[in-house]
Parts: sequence; C-alpha cells; structure tokens
Amino acid sequence: MSHHAVVPAGPREILEAVGLLEAGSLVGLPTETVYGLAADAGNDAAVRAIYAAKGRPADHPVIVHLHRRADPLRWAAVLPPAARALIEAFWPGPLTLVLPRRAGVAETCAAGQDTIALRCPDHAVAQAVLERLHGGQGGLAAPSANRFGRISPTRAEHVRAELGEAVAMVLDGGECAIGIESTIVDCSADSPRILRPGGLSASDLARVLGIDQQRLQPQEHAAPAPRVPGALAAHYAPRTALRLRDASDIDAQWPAQADHVGVLAPRRAPTGAPPEASAHWLALPDTPQGYARGVYAALRALDAMGLREIWVQQLPPQRAWDAVRDRLRRAAHGAGPGIA
Repeated sequence: MSHHAVVPAGPREILEAVGLLEAGSLVGLPTETVYGLAADAGNDAAVRAIYAAKGRPADHPVIVHLHRRADPLRWAAVLPPAARALIEAFWPGPLTLVLPRRAGVAETCAAGQDTIALRCPDHAVAQAVLERLHGGQGGLAAPSANRFGRISPTRAEHVRAELGEAVAMVLDGGECAIGIESTIVDCSADSPRILRPGGLSASDLARVLGIDQQRLQPQEHAAPAPRVPGALAAHYAPRTALRLRDASDIDAQWPAQADHVGVLAPRRAPTGAPPEASAHWLALPDTPQGYARGVYAALRALDAMGLREIWVQQLPPQRAWDAVRDRLRRAAHGAGPGIA
C-alpha cells in the first residue's frame, strides 16, 4: 500500500495503521468529533512529532484517546466519583475528562502538567485501531489533524491537504458525525467544570451529575484551571478575514455589497436580486447539531475561494449553541486580515 495515501479504513488498513503507530509514525484517523492526528501516547518522540507537524506550542497539552474497555487508571492517578459517573453515562462519546495524572506517564501529552486529558472516541475506526494498539491498553494522542490554530478537519481529504507528508497514512472513515471537538470537563479539582464547550451539552452533563448546569461554568474566582486544547483566543480560523455579523446587517448588504464575500448562515439567502458571481452564500441547518456537523467543511470551502471576507451570521444566544458560538468567536479572532 502506498504510504501518504488516503485509504478506506478496512481491516487490512487498520492493521497497517496500528503497525505504523507502534513504530512511531503519525496516522490521520476519524473520530465522531473531528479527524485526529494520532500518535502512540506512550511514545514521547512520536507525540513530539505531532507538535512539529501541527506547529503546536509545546505547552499545549493533547488528549489521550482510549479503547472503550481500556483502564483509565493506567493514565490517571485517581478517578473521582464525578468522573466515574460521566464515564458511565457518556463514554464512548464527545467528552474529555481532565484528571490527576499518574506519575511518570504520558508527560509529553500532558505538556508538563500534573493532569491528563482522557477521552473514549465513539467511532468504529478509532475503536478498531485502539483495540489492536498494544493489545487494547495503549492510548492515542490525537489532536485535530490540522495546522495549529486553523480549521479542524471533518473529512479525510482535509487531513492530507493540510498536513501532507507529515502523516504516514490517513484512514478514511467518512464525514465526522458531530463535526466539532469534544466537551472538556475538569475533574481534577473539587467540583467539575467545563473548560471547553463541545459535542456534549452542559445540560446533559449536569443531569448526570445531579447539579445545576450553572455550577459547571467557569467561576470568576476559582483556582487556575489546567491548560486544555482549544482555549486560546484565536483558534479554528480560516486565512480569510472572518466577521461575525447580525442577520439584518448581512441582508442589508446582500448581494449588492457582497463582492468577493462568502456568507455562512443557518438559513437560505434572501430572495431578490441575483448575487454577483463573486458572492457566495452557504446555508447550514438551523439546529445546533446540524450546524456543528457542517461548519468546519463550510469554512474550508469558503476559505479556498480567494474571498475578501467571510460574513458569519451571529448565532442564537441559547446554551445549546454555546459550542459552535465558541468556535466561531475564536475563528474570527484568529482569521486573516482580508484583502483590502
């Protein structure tokens, strides 16, 4: 099999991917959230290769992905009751838990912290690789398979386009079902708190923990939280300038003043004057789940068009939209300056 290929993830390809991972290579693989750039979490040199391929700062930890039958206590020093309850309810799934790290384990993944971030991905391909990696007890460091700070990949071809020869193999498991990253919950302190909104809602977490969801939100005067992925102000960003705009402002300028502009909105374009050839409107579903599934691929498509700006319609204020709003706010912060 030619390496550097995007290959359908059949049994033979999965075995080959495991061999590459155990030999210290990097493999692109699907999860239900986004595609990950995977390395053997126990191999510090391989994990450092992830940082090099992504251009990721060395103090930015990566999540360790586990098989559904693996023992989290190989990586974590303790599993507090809240963590056990969340694992029972939501693993495999888009939930990452930050836990006290077992001494001497996965130091490079932890980026020098005494905590470790663990997740059990809900994707047949990721689980098949993990089942065979070190007899099912290994872990995969697998941040999103893109250059640091850029748009996360939700299709196999995004990985190859973004990272090229740095990846030995990309397993194609189709389009990611959730489309944005996992929710990160810190269980290393006294009370659990959300450090990054994601594919699992605060209300779902609060129901299992038997607390009000407000208690899961970061508190003003709390002790400093562990550093986690996706928490920088600028992240998930296209190279094209991205502006978050109210629907009424977009409609007032569409299409007459939308020359070389792309619009991303949870609705169709208003009817009326036909748009210029250089104005592009991409409609996404108007549900948080449907929008999340399509948002990164839509941003990539618009970013590839050589536009002057991308206008993204502001999303509803409800909690259900928190995770997508979070990604778009960081994308706007990290986007390019646009073409004057």
